[in-house]
Amino acid sequence: MEAAAQITVDPSKIMQIGTGFFGTKTLLTAVNMELFTVLAKRDLSGKDIQSKLGLHSRSLYDFLDALVSMGFLKRKGLKESALYSNAEDADLFLDKNKPSYIGGILEMCNNRLYPFWNDLEDGLKTGLPQNETKNGGKPIFEAVYGDPKKLREFVGAMAGVQMGNFMEFAKVFDFSKYKTLCDIGGAGGFLAAHVAMNNQHMHCTSMDLPQVEPIAKENIQNMGLKGMVKITSGDFFTDNFPKSDVITMGNILHDWGTKDKKMLIKKAYDALPKGGAFVVIENIIDNNRSKNAFGLLMSLNMLIETTEGYDFSFSDFDDMVKEAGFKSTALMPLTGPTSAAIALK
Repeated sequence: MEAAAQITVDPSKIMQIGTGFFGTKTLLTAVNMELFTVLAKRDLSGKDIQSKLGLHSRSLYDFLDALVSMGFLKRKGLKESALYSNAEDADLFLDKNKPSYIGGILEMCNNRLYPFWNDLEDGLKTGLPQNETKNGGKPIFEAVYGDPKKLREFVGAMAGVQMGNFMEFAKVFDFSKYKTLCDIGGAGGFLAAHVAMNNQHMHCTSMDLPQVEPIAKENIQNMGLKGMVKITSGDFFTDNFPKSDVITMGNILHDWGTKDKKMLIKKAYDALPKGGAFVVIENIIDNNRSKNAFGLLMSLNMLIETTEGYDFSFSDFDDMVKEAGFKSTALMPLTGPTSAAIALK
């Protein structure tokens, strides 16, 4: 008894993380079934939700009340007498009918990444991707860009990952010295769009492969920005970058190994004028590699998904851009674990 009383640690953190997939899969399932989109229209009873989503009565209220306890739903009443509604963040970010929807990345997590992560141990032992390629499928980008449905899901997922960061960057970065911006690997065009909306003197371009162009143009039109943001096609491996005052990349560099990272950085350097800015928006790992857990976990996801990709620290970024010729660097925190790493020519 005396020895037990001296113990000052407990296993709660271990159990919380170890069973964390319970909550993860509950949220992902709710997103996949479009529960939050349904509830954005009006409050519903459990029975109404059961009918609309085609659910069984067993565990119906466990499912809904688990979402209440995690803070994603609100509830008035209990069980059969209850009315359910979205929490504020779920209503803003998980309703498919709102432009602020970020559920695309959660859909991809549910439909692709969740089963792949079951093979993390294999990846750590072999150094090989654990996605479709493990069973003879095409590499991720070849598979995604070759399938219109997968491509649209992927573009939506990338928007979900970075939308809040693009919005923050567009507001806090000082664009007063610049006139033009090109977002390389711009996917749905959202970074360029938010910069244009918040800095009306800026002429913004979003560049990605030809398959993405119609999706990006559709997004720009839906945001009422036609004529304010140019969508252009190009391959950032084989084509030169458009000359611009600011070159941005959102979650691009981490997909590639060191050699390709340096090649893309050099292309950005060559496209910029003196004083131009190269901005990388990613989950930049802290230099001590002990605080940004999400950045480190995202780097493990690069093991799952790519042949050589990895996330990097600000120190890593500083070394690579200085090698390319950039004169100075800075780090701008954005939302959550994400930062803008900035290099000035």
